[in-house]
Amino acid sequence: MTAPLLDVEDLRVRFHLRTGTVEAVRGVTFKLGRERLGIVGESGSGKSQTGRAILGLTPPPGEVEARRLAFDGIDLLTASRRTLRALRGGRISMVMQDPKYSLNPVMPIGEQIIEAYQAHKKAGKGEARDRALAMLEAVKMRDPGRVFALYPHEVSGGMGQRAMIAMMLVTEPDLLIADEPTSALDVTVSMEILRILDELVSERGMGLIFISHDLKLVSSFCDRVLVMYAGRVVEEIEARNLRDARHPYTQGLMRCLPTLKDDVRPLPTLNRDPAWAL
Repeated sequence: MTAPLLDVEDLRVRFHLRTGTVEAVRGVTFKLGRERLGIVGESGSGKSQTGRAILGLTPPPGEVEARRLAFDGIDLLTASRRTLRALRGGRISMVMQDPKYSLNPVMPIGEQIIEAYQAHKKAGKGEARDRALAMLEAVKMRDPGRVFALYPHEVSGGMGQRAMIAMMLVTEPDLLIADEPTSALDVTVSMEILRILDELVSERGMGLIFISHDLKLVSSFCDRVLVMYAGRVVEEIEARNLRDARHPYTQGLMRCLPTLKDDVRPLPTLNRDPAWAL
């Protein structure tokens, strides 16, 4: 049996605040191979904090615990800072939510991609430039040479998303964590971004964690889905079987999705059971 690329067991993220302790992630467990795993749930369910904890990016005063948190056999909880720096951006990359605003506003896009590549690869400026241009072309950027010289404020939202994805993929990582990379885009650009991710994951054999609140999108794009509520996983299901979900929270989310066929008034709402959070 092939060992998982990522092994997460009983992951917990808590924040000690003046008003008390908040448990953002509570006992999350899953394994990931070279596949597309969707993590869905409402805002505040712990999706993004799960992704950040994997990369060791939980901000203070956050605290991360787990029985096991391993990437390709490397224990991420006990790894040295040097090892974690080599992994982040090298073998594991993360596209943050609304990634255009993760770009440096005073540095040309091409130079930022070169910087990311040279941080993890022993390469000269010429080789790094060629790789940056190749990645801009891989994410379907028109006229990569022109975009290479532009600053972030000179490109559209969709172009900024693709530039950030190019930066995260230029080192050819084994795992990509995408935190709602299409949430701020219109439908046409969103589908283009998804096609790019699909092609790159298939061609490069990467593992993908796709964090989203869009159940329809996840059901059509991912292989498996984790449904999170109040910091914990309430259901794990094959994406194609999402409509057959058994947990009442997942069922409620599916019923709340609007459709073009039915004119339902008033729109259905989700009635939460306090027991779901236990």
